Amino acid sequence: MEAPPNGVEDRADRTPLVEARGLTKEYPRGGGVTRVVDGVSFVILPGESLGLVGESGSGKSTVARMLLRLIEPTSGEVLFEGQPLPPASSARLRDLRRRMQIVFQDPYAALNPRMRVHQILLEPFKIHRETPAGGTQARLRELLHSVGLDESALPRYPHEFSGGQRQRINIARALALRPSLLVLDEPVSALDVSVGAQVINLLRDLQRTLGLTYLFISHSMPLVRYLCDRVAVMQHGRLLEIGDCMQVCEAPSNPYTRQLIAATPAMPPAGAPAL
Repeated sequence: MEAPPNGVEDRADRTPLVEARGLTKEYPRGGGVTRVVDGVSFVILPGESLGLVGESGSGKSTVARMLLRLIEPTSGEVLFEGQPLPPASSARLRDLRRRMQIVFQDPYAALNPRMRVHQILLEPFKIHRETPAGGTQARLRELLHSVGLDESALPRYPHEFSGGQRQRINIARALALRPSLLVLDEPVSALDVSVGAQVINLLRDLQRTLGLTYLFISHSMPLVRYLCDRVAVMQHGRLLEIGDCMQVCEAPSNPYTRQLIAATPAMPPAGAPAL
């Protein structure tokens, strides 16, 4: 049986920012176990976007949470800048979390409704006991401007914003400590199509401006093709195919990838995201 591709060997000449090695996650069920992720391996290079696609229940979000040590893998390991991630309880992992942030799918559930925007954006600095260079207020204004909002948002509550604006606030919070890696877990699936397209273009601009590295989780192959350099396709917890985004989209080697592409709208022209 042919082993699933892992994207490591053919890229061994370059140093990855993140490397997943044989990630597996099992949960107890009915006296046995259910394996929701099965031996997933890949690398993400600095400044690169890797799209992780598959239908609901394929294990994409579980992989993302293991990558960030939000949950512990049953087996396998994650390397960040060549070093294995420590256990979730480790003080060293707390320091590494500055470098790795996540933007969740639901922009409202990810924000504390009792906190004003300035409190939300200040929270990362308080948790990590850090004072922004140049002053706190200047940094908060800079963060808001970077996501297309202004300082008038600072005293307001999340319910006073639209869904797209809330997601921009989530992105601003994720950028607060100047991370290297952003995990984007279906960041526009809860938004209207036109608003989602604006957020995707924002993410594209931020990557170019700040040199960010993305793991972009999505069910949409056209959207992944627009934003990402490479794509990894998952089904039933396994990695089926990984490669250059344009190559996989135009000439997929796995039957499931072909089905996934066929089930989505026609591929858009370059420069026009489709959600």
